[in-house]
Amino acid sequence: MTPLDIDRIRREFPGRPIEYFPAVGSTMHAAAGRPPGAVVLAGEQTSGQGRHGHSWHSEPGCGIYCSLVLHPMPVLTLALGLATADAITRAAGIACDLRWPNDVLLGGKKVAGILVQLAANQAIAGIGINVNHRRFPAALAAEATSLRMHTGREIPPTDILIALLNAVDEFLKLDKISILRLFTHASSYASGRRVVVHQPEGDIVGVTAGLDPSGFLIVRRDDGTDTLILAGGVRAAGS
Repeated sequence: MTPLDIDRIRREFPGRPIEYFPAVGSTMHAAAGRPPGAVVLAGEQTSGQGRHGHSWHSEPGCGIYCSLVLHPMPVLTLALGLATADAITRAAGIACDLRWPNDVLLGGKKVAGILVQLAANQAIAGIGINVNHRRFPAALAAEATSLRMHTGREIPPTDILIALLNAVDEFLKLDKISILRLFTHASSYASGRRVVVHQPEGDIVGVTAGLDPSGFLIVRRDDGTDTLILAGGVRAAGS
């Protein structure tokens, strides 16, 4: 398995604080308190974080497990999803789909995810990309994939990471309206997709009807009423 070339990554981004851990509990925890622009990378996470308290499967040496320290901004999660999909396309030649708000998909399965947490006037953005995994635990096998599983070939993770950091810098320069427009264009889930949204008070079923000006998802129920979705749990109906 090809490891990350940390020296090459640091040469590509001189002056940017880049910390690498062969193993760490969570890159998000390790990134807390570091200056804006800092990047924390790990070869393995023993307690990687996902949304809604879920863990992120972080098989040693198989994926990109990183956290970035950023300035908070509107629709940041959507911008990072666009950047992640763009990086995969640039470095691996694969077009991805985006599932609102934070999943990057290949063939309908999750290949990357984004989690943003605010702390002390900073945004800690965790990005996980499944690069060279050959398989996943049974509980994840139906919904997760990797670049290697999708293409049948090993993908250099360093190329993906360099493309990712460049893409993040580019997409974070865009204004909110541009990010919303690009996400709506890139995501098959943003409009016209029949979905089920898992919510604590019960599932919402309907067809997506675009994003509101704040980046929240609009779902039109079968009775014609619109519901604004503020958090994730969106899945294609029947999946």
